[in-house]
Amino acid sequence: MFDLTEELKKLPAKPGVYLMHDASGQIIYVGKAVSLKNRVRQYFQESRNVTPKIEKMISKIAWFEYIVTDSELEALVLENNLIKEHEPRYNTMLKDGKTYPYIKATVQEPFPRLLFSRILKRDGNKYFGPFTSAASVREAIELVNRIYHLRTCNRMKKRPCLYHDMGQCDAPCQGLIDEKAYREHFDGALRFLQGDTKDIKASLKQKMLDASERMEFEEAAIYRDQLASIERVTERQKITSGEQKDRDILALARSGDEAVMQVFFIRDGKLLGREHYYLTGVESEEEKDVISSFIKQMYSGTPYLPDEIMTETEFSDSQSILEWLSEKKGRKVRSIVPKRGSKEKLIELAGKNARMVLEKDAEKLKRERERTIGAMEEIEKLLGMEGRLSRVESYDISHINGFETVGSMVVFEDGKAKKNDYRKFRIRSVSGPDDYGSMDEMLTRRFEHAKKEGLSDSDSFRHLPDIIFMDGGRGQVHICEEVLDRLQVDVPVCGMVKDDHHRTRGLYFHDEEIPINTHGEGFHLITRIQDETHRFAIEYHKLIRSKSQTKSILDDIPGIGPKRRQALIKAFDSLEDIKNATEEQLLEVPGMNLKSAHAVMEFFRK
Repeated sequence: MFDLTEELKKLPAKPGVYLMHDASGQIIYVGKAVSLKNRVRQYFQESRNVTPKIEKMISKIAWFEYIVTDSELEALVLENNLIKEHEPRYNTMLKDGKTYPYIKATVQEPFPRLLFSRILKRDGNKYFGPFTSAASVREAIELVNRIYHLRTCNRMKKRPCLYHDMGQCDAPCQGLIDEKAYREHFDGALRFLQGDTKDIKASLKQKMLDASERMEFEEAAIYRDQLASIERVTERQKITSGEQKDRDILALARSGDEAVMQVFFIRDGKLLGREHYYLTGVESEEEKDVISSFIKQMYSGTPYLPDEIMTETEFSDSQSILEWLSEKKGRKVRSIVPKRGSKEKLIELAGKNARMVLEKDAEKLKRERERTIGAMEEIEKLLGMEGRLSRVESYDISHINGFETVGSMVVFEDGKAKKNDYRKFRIRSVSGPDDYGSMDEMLTRRFEHAKKEGLSDSDSFRHLPDIIFMDGGRGQVHICEEVLDRLQVDVPVCGMVKDDHHRTRGLYFHDEEIPINTHGEGFHLITRIQDETHRFAIEYHKLIRSKSQTKSILDDIPGIGPKRRQALIKAFDSLEDIKNATEEQLLEVPGMNLKSAHAVMEFFRK
């Protein structure tokens, strides 16, 4: 249970990003803060002065989490990444697709250039950034071009341009500098962008002081502004890199027999999310063995693997583990133990967050593990299954006396709902209230799709579950087993048996009803799965019913689709007028042709 008062006390007075969740776990707002402690507390103060929109958002907050960063700049960039990834309902500023600017170095050109870019591409060029100030980026590009005499033209011209006359370009277009010499200038510019700015800044500072002594204050101000642009452009941040790799960052924090593994998910060079995992039984284990064990458990149960796994220290059996992961992914998976630079800083940041979670949230994580992974372990033991259960799929049918029958599939992984993998099925071949026939169609479609597309594919819909939970007993289980046998798919099936009050009383597995402890976490998880499956099916059926109730008689006319139907409704005052319309009147309606006009007239003559 999330205790708001206690969680507010734990907030650190450090920069970072906070994520607000509603009761369903959905992220509804992402924000950044110079001080998480001060910013997040403001939302819950009685004396707050906020807009009606924010007030409504606050009323929906069920819990929050946060990620600590090393600077406000990193918080700003991370906020941007997370908003674009999750598209929270109450964020508006950063959803427009606009991104932070980069400096693009066209290294593949014979005489390369520095360009302003808002798009990060896999085109073989080098990218520096992102930066928070577009104006500073443009100023810096202009300054570097002037210092290193780089060309600025889009294409090589036939004669020297004004920049050559001003002494700011060596005119490679006229052969006044060869490719090798130009490349040396360009390499100096790259070193500048990588942070080697000591000499240039010293030169500009001296020029600023000299101009001040001569009382040329306007000239001194120009040098001052150039120095400020350099500072802004060369400020380092770790949240987004130009490498465009998929990478998982693992950092471990330990205390006695407990530990927290913090995982940062880098996708296409951007930090898009994080997860922390509570571990026990680590007191007598070496750190390299704990990390090794965690990697094997984590990646054995996920269909997606990154290109690189970054850890703060080497882990045991690394060679064999990486060979296994590479074979599973279909291409090489590497491990990195960074010793310096931005990668080491990123590891440090993950470690800082891991220690903070361990210190402040250990009890909460322990309870969360008990109700999720711990609950799955209880179910494994109850069913006498060997091997770790991770992915569960559950199915249900909904209809009213056989009308508009629909099916639902919900997915839980490691005891948590995975809503992106939920699927809806509109039953096509079964008429009337035939639950078994409807279930047969739904399961056949789901697993035929898996067989057709290939069971090894990493797509979540095609990824097979470790076990199937059916909302019912013997009959539902046997229907599912018949479908799986017919399709030669090997997945165990378990029924959730209900009593006369529609409450789960046990599990039906291998033709045997198994009683369950109604006070255990396994029972509570099964109840959540059952309730969620039922809710999802009913919601979809309500949606289908509401659509069918708004159906127009015009939809039944051949050749009259949504656009023509809408045009007819706008052109005529009533259905009666459409019935009595002449061919000429129908042809005047936008989108109508002779064939569709005749179809309307023929339909109403019947």
